[in-house]
Amino acid sequence: MNYPDFFDTVEAIKLQDPLADILGVFDDGLYEISYIEVVKAAGHSCPTVAGAYLMSDAALKALFGERAVRGMVEVSFKEGLEDGVAGVVGNVVAHITGATDKSGFKGLGGKFARHSLMHFNADINASARFKRLDTGKSVDVIYDPSSVPASPDMMPLMQKIMAGAASADEKKMFGVLWQERVKRVFENKANVIEVKEL
Repeated sequence: MNYPDFFDTVEAIKLQDPLADILGVFDDGLYEISYIEVVKAAGHSCPTVAGAYLMSDAALKALFGERAVRGMVEVSFKEGLEDGVAGVVGNVVAHITGATDKSGFKGLGGKFARHSLMHFNADINASARFKRLDTGKSVDVIYDPSSVPASPDMMPLMQKIMAGAASADEKKMFGVLWQERVKRVFENKANVIEVKEL
């Protein structure tokens, strides 16, 4: 399996999942989620997927420290579910945090429920709000990748691809340029992610 080398340089998100522990999945429920695992679940790597990963990582560290408790977070988004890329972001955040809308896991013996922990159209001045269920502590996260512009060569290449007029080399170059921007988003995470404790 070939993929961009920088995927392996992205810091994995450390989690402890009580449900995984109870069900004998991982010892003590301890595991990590890497960027490449999120890419596989999303089916692609883009600034939106990278942003959802970075938002989750930054928020969970602010709320829990180095290892977050999966299933112990409620997430609210400013956008509606059908607006823009909210659904893509929500899927990535759900994969990492366990929080889902009404479709999620209903629980085991009255515990470990993951449904109804993700909300859209929230009245917030941020991209997303993450809240610990046990302490009530919340953080707002803003993701703005505008400081990491795309290569000017990307749009003409995309137009040729969409028109079915691109050569194999042009298609490959478009993918390289696309992933180079994603890489720069990660390299500039301090400039694209802002966390505000509430």
